[in-house]
Amino acid sequence: MNKHTKLPKEGIEGLKENWRSDLQAGFFVFLIALPLSLGIAIGSGFPPSAGIITAVVGGLLVSRINGSYIVINGPAGGLIVVMLAAVESLSDGDMMSGYRYTLAAVMLAGLFQIIMGRYKLGSLSAFFPAPVIHGMLAAMGISIIARQTHVMLGASFESDSLFSSLAQIPNSLINATPEIATIGLISFAILLVWPFFKHNKVGKIPAPLIVLLLGMALAQFFGIQHDHYHFGQAALHEHIIAPPFLVEIPSDFTEYFYLPDFSKVMTFEFWVATISICLVASLESLLSASAAEKLDPYKRPTDLDQDLSAVGLGNVICGFLGGLPMIAEFVRSSANVEGGAQTGWGNFFHGLILLMFVVLFPHFIHNIPHASLAALLVFVGYRRATPKIFAEVLAIGKDQLFLFVATILAVLATNLLVGVFFGVFLKLALHLSRGVWPNNLFKIHFTIKKEGDRVTVKIIGSALFSNFLALKKAVDNIEPGKKITFDFSQGYLIDHSILVYIDEFSARYANNGGYCKKVGHALETYSDHNLAARLMTLDDRKQ
Repeated sequence: MNKHTKLPKEGIEGLKENWRSDLQAGFFVFLIALPLSLGIAIGSGFPPSAGIITAVVGGLLVSRINGSYIVINGPAGGLIVVMLAAVESLSDGDMMSGYRYTLAAVMLAGLFQIIMGRYKLGSLSAFFPAPVIHGMLAAMGISIIARQTHVMLGASFESDSLFSSLAQIPNSLINATPEIATIGLISFAILLVWPFFKHNKVGKIPAPLIVLLLGMALAQFFGIQHDHYHFGQAALHEHIIAPPFLVEIPSDFTEYFYLPDFSKVMTFEFWVATISICLVASLESLLSASAAEKLDPYKRPTDLDQDLSAVGLGNVICGFLGGLPMIAEFVRSSANVEGGAQTGWGNFFHGLILLMFVVLFPHFIHNIPHASLAALLVFVGYRRATPKIFAEVLAIGKDQLFLFVATILAVLATNLLVGVFFGVFLKLALHLSRGVWPNNLFKIHFTIKKEGDRVTVKIIGSALFSNFLALKKAVDNIEPGKKITFDFSQGYLIDHSILVYIDEFSARYANNGGYCKKVGHALETYSDHNLAARLMTLDDRKQ
């Protein structure tokens, strides 16, 4: 049973009761959000101020209307690839025009999210199989690394394609600007080793804050803030450091805002951008909100539909003001919990403190080197595509690794939408090759039998990522405190996605005083992982 039995109050009463702890958590998140918001905006082809706008709107507005308690809303590294692609495809060679066209796409994407939330479509994220989602995220991570490594090294490059950007990284290492590369590589090294100090007092300081402060100090040391600086002996080499290596942001807060331009609304590229932003922002937000829910010490459930609508409204406003789209962001949400947040006011305070800081201390931001922010983004990309993730996917099954890698390659070779739907198509084809009936791909057969405090959920035929939404809805509506049996004895193919859902549901249900178990012997499992996909045979236990 959860040790936290008394739930914090909500609304104004919750503010009165928990303002100290929520203010402390909000300040802790602000220290992480400031550099990340700037870096994500720059990496997305937006002005640095766009990331600030999104974090402020997410904190001050969305925190008051969303469906979660400890989630932080703001710009996310996962959207960098989508946003930069949108700006470039709509730009016609003028990045500022592309930025304003993309703002219009952000507004419409937000409107679609509001509609999705109102029509209870938050659960549609479950339609996309886990290896495809992880493949999408890993591909985005590789894309971020391909572009931001050059910025981290202070090297120029010509990007005809993503693969070209990757191929030019060795050349950028050789031709890096020493001062800039020093800042960038030291920043990246700090981010890599900082988790090893998490049990130390020093490790409690947010790593992004250390990177930001150290980068500013090194910029001062190298004289990057001056018009020029000659590094090393002129006889050996000469590099000119100019202000563009530092973040450029208006000193007057009123100059942060840009209006959207809807003049490309009838073009194919505009709607590709809009759908891509809506799809990725919705998926990432729903997945992050679900994951953050598990961090809540009070185990309060998240209303995903309400959360999606709230984020959608936030995106409409951000698009109108000149900001990036936002999601429910997991890393900052976990920092919010670590900081002691009790209610959604922690999210509010993070936005308020960020707003006050940029209004009162704009010159502080002017001294931040791009290399430090690029290092943060390269690290974000690295975490999405580490060798450990490949190993974890392989542990679930070779079929999962195949889908994971195929999705990565498809996204990198085409674009995000094509890559994701290619991964879904491969997954469906794999199910058909394993004997799933075509009419079972999108329709599930199951029964729910209730006898007193016992509930038996019997799956008949195949339970797949593509058909289990009806099962999920029915199981989620079972009253708390029952003894639930998931009976697979008449099942055929039970997909990994369904087993993950049942496992997570069982843990959550048991936490609320219920009990869950699974029965049915597998004829074949596709790996030794306890949640690997499996073919079933008749249960030989006596009923």
